Amino acid sequence: MEKSIKKHDLKKLHAGILDVLSDGIYVTDAKGKTLAVNRTYEQLTGLKREEIMGKLVTDLRNQGNFDVVLNPEIVSSGQKKSLVQVTKEGRRVILNGCPVFDEAGKVALVVTFVRDITLLSQLQDQISNQQEVIDKYREVQKRDKLKQQNGPVVFESQEIVQLMNVLDKVAKTDATVLMLGETGVGKDVFSRLLHQRSLRQDEPFFKVDCSAIPESLIESELFGYESGAFSGANAKGKPGLFEMADKGTLFLDEIGELPLLMQSKLLRALQDQELIRVGSTKVRKFDVRFIAATNKNLEEEVKNGRFRSDLFYRLKVAVLQIPPLRERQGDILPLASFFFEKYNIKYRKEVNFTKKFCDALQNYKWPGNVREMDNFIQSLIVTRDKEILDVSDLPHYMLRDAIDMDRSSLSDANKSLDELMRDYEKNLLKNALEINGSVAKVAKLFKVDRTTIFRKAKKYSLL
Repeated sequence: MEKSIKKHDLKKLHAGILDVLSDGIYVTDAKGKTLAVNRTYEQLTGLKREEIMGKLVTDLRNQGNFDVVLNPEIVSSGQKKSLVQVTKEGRRVILNGCPVFDEAGKVALVVTFVRDITLLSQLQDQISNQQEVIDKYREVQKRDKLKQQNGPVVFESQEIVQLMNVLDKVAKTDATVLMLGETGVGKDVFSRLLHQRSLRQDEPFFKVDCSAIPESLIESELFGYESGAFSGANAKGKPGLFEMADKGTLFLDEIGELPLLMQSKLLRALQDQELIRVGSTKVRKFDVRFIAATNKNLEEEVKNGRFRSDLFYRLKVAVLQIPPLRERQGDILPLASFFFEKYNIKYRKEVNFTKKFCDALQNYKWPGNVREMDNFIQSLIVTRDKEILDVSDLPHYMLRDAIDMDRSSLSDANKSLDELMRDYEKNLLKNALEINGSVAKVAKLFKVDRTTIFRKAKKYSLL
C-alpha cells in the first residue's frame, strides 16, 4: 500500500493545483488572513506571495496595495459578491468572491477568482470599434439605396452608349479605373454604376473627396490611426477608408488635388494593398478596387511637377473619358425629363414645360454639365408656382445661348453685305421674340432701348 502523502507535500500539491488554473486565486480565512494565492494572481496584480501571505486583506488595503476588499462582506452575509479592484500599480481586475462553509454552516474560507478587466476592456473597445465601422458601412449602403431609388442612369446619346459598353467590360475586372471629365459630368454616378456591375457589388462602396479633406488629415482619413497617434485623436484609434472599404470599392474623387507626399503613399498602397496606420508599425493587408477621378489634365500636371508620373501610369489602366453635356445633345431632354419627374415627386408638384422651353434647354451649352441641370431644375420647381414653364421662366444667360443664330444665309454668295446683315438681324430678332415673348425682354437681353427693338421689328414685319 502506498504511503500516505506527507503534510508538506500536500501543501505543495495544493499550490501546484492552484498554479495551473487560468484565473487568479486568492484564499483567505474568515478573519481575512491571506492563506494562498496562485501564480496567475501574481501576474495579474503585480503582488507577490511573499508580500501578502499571512496578512489581513484589510491591512493590505490600508497599506495601499489595492483599493477595496470583498472578504468582510462575504463573511458577514454568506453570499457571493463581485466588484472591480484597482491595485497599487493601477491594474484593474474583477473579483468574484465565493464563501466556503464549515460543518456548522459558518463561513470558514473565502475563495476569490480574479480576472483581468483590462483584457475585457480591450475586447469591448475592439467590439465598439468594429461596430463603428459597421454603422458607417450601413449608412453608406443606406445612402446608396436611396440614390438607386431615384432612378437609373439616364442616357440616350451614342457617346454614353459607347462609354457604357466599355464600363461594362471594365466592371467585370479588378482593374484600377481612371475617370476623366469636367466638373459635374457625373463621374460619381458612373463610379457607383461600375461598382454595382462588378463582382464586388455586395461589398461596401466608399467615396472620398480628396479636395475636401485638409492636408493634415488626409493620411489619417485614408490609412487610419492608432490610439494616441496625435493630439485630439480618438482614444480608441480609428480605421481608415482603405480598411473600411476592404473587399469593396474606394472612389478617390478629385485625385489631382492630393499633395505629392500623399501621392507617394497612395502609390505604395495601390501596388501592395498594404497600409500602416498613423502611429503604428503594424502592416495591415486590405483588398480594395480603386476608382480615381479628376477634372484636371493629369498629363499636364505630371509635366508641371504637380502629379507623380509613376502614380499617373499606375492609375492609367482603364481610362473612361466622360464627355461634357454639350457634346451629348441626345441626353439633354431625357435628363431634363428625369429631373422634372424626380423633383415633382419630391415636392409634390406637377410642373411641366413647353416645346420652346425644351428647345432653349437643348441649345444651352450647360457649362456646369449634369450637376448644373439638376440644381437648375430643382430651383425652378421650388420657386415657380406655374404648372407649365415657358422660355419666359428661363434666365437671360440661358436665352443668349439658346437663340438660334441661323448662319445659313451667310454662305449665300449672291447676296451683298447689306443683304446678309439684314437677313442675319431679322432672323436674330425673330428667334429672340419667339423665345422671350415680348419686346421689353428682348431689349433687356440685347441691352438696348425698347424703341430700338420695336422699330427694327416693325421694319422686318415681325410685329
